[in-house]
Amino acid sequence: MAYLEILNLNKSFGENHVLKGIDFSMERGEVVSVIGSSGGGKTTFLRCLNFLEKPDEGQILIDGELLYDAALSYSDAEIREKRLSFGLVFQSFHLFPQYTAFENILIPLNLRAFERAAVDKLPFRQRRALKAEIMAENKVKAMELLRNVGLEAKADAYPCHLSGGQCQRVAIARALALSPAILCFDEPTSALDPELTGEVLRVIKQLKQEGRTMIIVTHEMSFARHVSDKVIFMADGVIEEMGAPEDVFDNPQSPKTQAFFSSFEEEI
Repeated sequence: MAYLEILNLNKSFGENHVLKGIDFSMERGEVVSVIGSSGGGKTTFLRCLNFLEKPDEGQILIDGELLYDAALSYSDAEIREKRLSFGLVFQSFHLFPQYTAFENILIPLNLRAFERAAVDKLPFRQRRALKAEIMAENKVKAMELLRNVGLEAKADAYPCHLSGGQCQRVAIARALALSPAILCFDEPTSALDPELTGEVLRVIKQLKQEGRTMIIVTHEMSFARHVSDKVIFMADGVIEEMGAPEDVFDNPQSPKTQAFFSSFEEEI
């Protein structure tokens, strides 16, 4: 049974039909890279998975259980809960500039834990005690996450004092903080100078070694080839080609895939 299964995912913006019946599955621990020209639907696909956009049609299943069905109605609270199954690392970091690297991880951890424990419904003394206990536990977890991405020494630094690569690594740690089933990356290196790209890619490779299930939208063809278990080529809102990296890169069957790769021959 597939760990993640997408069935007939459709999304339109007005008259623009962006996703046209996406069917896709992946196994637990797999790394899938999504490649293709700009405008092909890659980012919209990720945003629909993370419920930043509402699919018009389709179903999303995780580990055999229905997570989302576009034919059903969900409250905002239910959507927030479903969103936690996916972690999204944005192209441009989206760190809170007024908080340190440590606080950027700690605050979402605390807010989520407070919500789950329904601390606001407790009497004042119990609420204060439970919040203190949760915050103490999360401080340890936040520092461990920074350590895992090699930024323990930058815990007290603000985003404006971090390099782009360091900001992106903080963003990865923040996405991991809530233990998502699937970690998604939207062009994680496109906002970085070439010399900073390597440090982010090394963290993603480390996550692969840890067995994380990941979907990566990327223009880094060499990276996609060497880190992925499966590669998807998207064009015009459909999955034009999908398979093992060696099959998609070395023997593409679709004329659209062949045309796309012709401009990347030296890189891949």
